[in-house]
Amino acid sequence: DVPKAAYKAVTDAFTKKTNIAVATNVVPHNDFQNKIATYLQGSPDDTFTWFAGYRMQYYAGKGLLAPVDDVWEKIGSNFSGAMKKASTGPDGKMYFVPNYNYPWGFFYRKSLWAEKGYAAPKTFDELKTLCAKMKTDGLIPIEFADKDGWPAMGTFDYLNMRLNGYQFHMDLTAHKESWDQKKVSDVFDTWRALLPFQNPAALGMTWQDAAISLGAKKSGMYLLGSFVTQQFTDAATLADIDFFPFPEIAMEGQDAVEAPIDGLLLSKKGGDNQAARDFMAFLGSADGQNAYAAVDASNIATVKGADTSKFSALNKKCADTIANAKSISQFFDRDALPAMANNVMIPALQGFVKDGTIDVKNLESQAKALYAAQ
Repeated sequence: DVPKAAYKAVTDAFTKKTNIAVATNVVPHNDFQNKIATYLQGSPDDTFTWFAGYRMQYYAGKGLLAPVDDVWEKIGSNFSGAMKKASTGPDGKMYFVPNYNYPWGFFYRKSLWAEKGYAAPKTFDELKTLCAKMKTDGLIPIEFADKDGWPAMGTFDYLNMRLNGYQFHMDLTAHKESWDQKKVSDVFDTWRALLPFQNPAALGMTWQDAAISLGAKKSGMYLLGSFVTQQFTDAATLADIDFFPFPEIAMEGQDAVEAPIDGLLLSKKGGDNQAARDFMAFLGSADGQNAYAAVDASNIATVKGADTSKFSALNKKCADTIANAKSISQFFDRDALPAMANNVMIPALQGFVKDGTIDVKNLESQAKALYAAQ
């Protein structure tokens, strides 16, 4: 409901400025993600919300999107080089207009931690020690929910980047590296040490369920994106939320942050509609992103001139974390081939969460077939 209201604020501001009405079509997030290919081949809307990185490039490469280089001529100076790179298609043309991004980290309630005397862990060993203490204190140490399939990917991404570095992670998601190797097995071996501390009911819970548990102080911390704060409508609870970065395991992986970028794309059909291009340009301006952020403060605007005066301490910390990152990953289901993420990784990770088993040889054989067929 929060993103819906935030986009309404943007369309209202755009209509007020231009007198152009915007018709909005709202589809549940997971349904839309899973049916995007069918949607784009049918009768898509002119412009639609989607993700930066490979998941944009894939559909651009299939000829299902219209380039927006003309829009970027107007808004290009509003964005960093990293944002421009994430918005560029495989043909070098611009396709994406970023709206916001959000870091993934371990979120927790400050008052609970103060009461129990917990301190943010800097290393993976410290994280495990903290988890053991939380368990003794009667808490679920790490809140975890994976009913929808994608949240567990965040844990995989961070463990892989912290163990093997950002470049290996990107090469693995692009299948330039094999899944059937010790580096990948090590990720799951490392994760196995956390399984006893994660919520045992995870496979029956949505991230919203898990956020409620964190808010109710039933769990110690929750690895998720900063959008988790959308669930805390009580101002006192919201002010009590803080986060720490995923702790270091090997030194080379510490400078990477998972911070997915959301924004707008133009469908092939929508490419003929100048008003849709104008709307994208508006979203790529400070006015457009300020209108969004005024309703949804859980995400960080991507334009350089965005109003940060109303940022909470948590928002400032989120923005600094992203700004200081040497490398930014998008998220497994955005950095990898869609079929690999949806058809292979979701069931594989859910199986791992259930019983701690994984077959990296099977992951590799499926990856080989899928990437060869694209």
